[in-house]
Amino acid sequence: MANEGEYRQAVGPRWVTLVLGGARSGKTRRALDLASPFARKVYVATAEPHDEEMQARIARHLAERGSSWMTIEAPLELANVLADAHNTEIFVVDCLTLWLSNLMHAGRDIEAETQKLLTALETCAAHVVLVSNEVGLGIVPDNALARAFRDAQGRLNQEIARVADVVEFVAAGLPLRLKG
Repeated sequence: MANEGEYRQAVGPRWVTLVLGGARSGKTRRALDLASPFARKVYVATAEPHDEEMQARIARHLAERGSSWMTIEAPLELANVLADAHNTEIFVVDCLTLWLSNLMHAGRDIEAETQKLLTALETCAAHVVLVSNEVGLGIVPDNALARAFRDAQGRLNQEIARVADVVEFVAAGLPLRLKG
């Protein structure tokens, strides 16, 4: 199911899609492809440019998306962005993994923020594609912080998958439909 018309037939007039995968798996490319048929699309960036490499990465990704995209930076206030859809047809949120990391770093209540996000997804008037890393396929991390992050990411992915109309797992650039 590669285009917007097929999605509309499959899941109705408004849909939420979760695209999971590992690092450099092609999950962001897949999310952008799903959104490409829409005219009024918003890329919601959760990354923060803390170093030169990340600044260059963000600039490169912005240039690759081109002028047909509006970009909103939301390292922490993701639910607020989705609640304010205005004339947006589709949001691509990239990514939940960095959003969660930002929340943990800021000392936010992860469960409360997850609930705010779930509520925003239920009420958002636009389509939403969320990108997230699947971090539970590797070995058990060797320290408490890394284990806490892995566990929180797994719980977040499960909660989003529960409310999503479509869930895909991407490996080597190939999407595998898990739900919808």
